[in-house]
Amino acid sequence: MAIHPTAIIDPDAQISREAEIGPYCIVGSGVSIGPRTRLLAHVYLEGKLTIGRDNVFHPYASCGTEPQDKKYKGEPSETRIGDRNTIREFVTIHRGTEGGGMVTSIGDDNLLMAYVHVAHDVIIGNHTILANAVTFAGHVMVEDYANIGGFCAIHQFCRIGKHAMVGSNSVIKQNVLPYSVTASDHSPEVFGANRVGLERKGYGPDDIEPLQNAFRMLTRAGLNTRQALARIEEEVSQTAEVRELTEFIRHSPRGFVK
Repeated sequence: MAIHPTAIIDPDAQISREAEIGPYCIVGSGVSIGPRTRLLAHVYLEGKLTIGRDNVFHPYASCGTEPQDKKYKGEPSETRIGDRNTIREFVTIHRGTEGGGMVTSIGDDNLLMAYVHVAHDVIIGNHTILANAVTFAGHVMVEDYANIGGFCAIHQFCRIGKHAMVGSNSVIKQNVLPYSVTASDHSPEVFGANRVGLERKGYGPDDIEPLQNAFRMLTRAGLNTRQALARIEEEVSQTAEVRELTEFIRHSPRGFVK
């Protein structure tokens, strides 16, 4: 096991023999670290925190710490981080609370750039890219392959749909539609399907054009949501992606960015 002599490791921490702990790292009781995960230097880990394999934590990342929630009373909540994630400098990840399911969770193959803040009870899926200084309030859900630009602020209980692209400096107060490009100068709006992102993931015209037609009906046809959904079901090819889009809308009680 490669542990630098300046690192401080609680005897109750569970660390794989294949993990690497760099200089001046602190690993508290209850932390579990999987094979080939590397803490480069000055990383702080505490609480009931489970980290999978092949992750890289850059200097000054802080994970598993108490949430910034005045309702938190010390309940034994936890943080879970999957495999092959890159956690860059000064990222903060807080554990869950009783009011949010007791778990903050990050899946696999995610990139969290410098200064990202993941608040209590946030659930992040797989293959997401969170650019510099993205800030999540509590209870946010981020679905697979979402891409969130730098300096975005995401309100409590919002849901970011799969394959969504959120432009930098956006303030998001409602759900972001899957497969969309959503951005704001003053208030966020949808700019159609995330064509470039979807093409990079292997989606073809037969997948993207029905989504583009659906977004036009939702955002440019002067229809209310109920009318737009009816027209989408009548006039747009019902691909799996279009069905996911309409189901996402139906399960957005707080509304969605339109």
